[in-house]
Amino acid sequence: MRVFITGGTGLIGSRLVEQLKQRGDQPIVLSRRGDAVAQFGGNAEVVVGDPTKVGAWQERAAECEAIVNLAGEGLFNKRWSTEFKQTLRDSRVKATENCAAAIVRNPRRADGSPKVLVSASAIGIYGPHVDEELDESTPPGSDFLARVCVEWENAAKPAAQAGVRLVISRIGVVLDRNGGALKKLVAPFKFGMGGPVGSGKQYMAWVHIADVVGLTVHALDTPTASGPMNVTAPNPVTNKEFGNALGRALSRPAFVWTPGFMLKLGLGEVADVIVAGQRVLPRKALEWDYAFRFPLIDSALADLVS
Repeated sequence: MRVFITGGTGLIGSRLVEQLKQRGDQPIVLSRRGDAVAQFGGNAEVVVGDPTKVGAWQERAAECEAIVNLAGEGLFNKRWSTEFKQTLRDSRVKATENCAAAIVRNPRRADGSPKVLVSASAIGIYGPHVDEELDESTPPGSDFLARVCVEWENAAKPAAQAGVRLVISRIGVVLDRNGGALKKLVAPFKFGMGGPVGSGKQYMAWVHIADVVGLTVHALDTPTASGPMNVTAPNPVTNKEFGNALGRALSRPAFVWTPGFMLKLGLGEVADVIVAGQRVLPRKALEWDYAFRFPLIDSALADLVS
């Protein structure tokens, strides 16, 4: 299967490329840099283009049996300003609009079956919550991230209207040893300064990188899969429980408390992503018979920090 990937050089995309290649698929990565091919050691075709702009890359995408859209500016890349918040929104919404427009040009495979678009979103769509369980049927929130996620998901809907099988991946807090949240959290623990953030009672909807990739591939392969899919482990934990588990994995203490207001002083508005909690469950993934490799936080962290 030819799979066109935006965001393919990022944390999730690069792992996805490896997995697809291992199983005999043909990954085709969109990148703004022509030299990105070196990252994959010749194991992926690289098409030069900008996913937020209409371009010739859409013709190549339209030829493929599937598109995985992972494009989007990182939430923690800069302190949030009005300009950067617009960048966060546009990098997601415009890229998704262009991916949908590309696959709509040719929505059927050679055998007549529908093509598939797996398009990223985030659990931020639900807004901040305390401890109630959230699943794919939970209505959207009203904060900035929730509004962005609503636009992000709506941008993909023309594909479904054209007969493409559309899966929306609402991704949680991705744990990976090479980057993302875990890399930032490990450092203070190594110096004995780790512990809960904010109240510590807020829930953290985490997911191991292996399951992010696994769920993406499962969505590509499962003909009955469509609509939103929470990409989170089935056992979310509180921030305090996560800190204790990370301390155990690193054999370090986990008692230094970081008040929420201090985090906001240091990071600005984006700190709300960490301080506010979400207890998100992957009901659709379980209904679609996905078997999580790392359903529990202790085994996930043991794998990642060993």
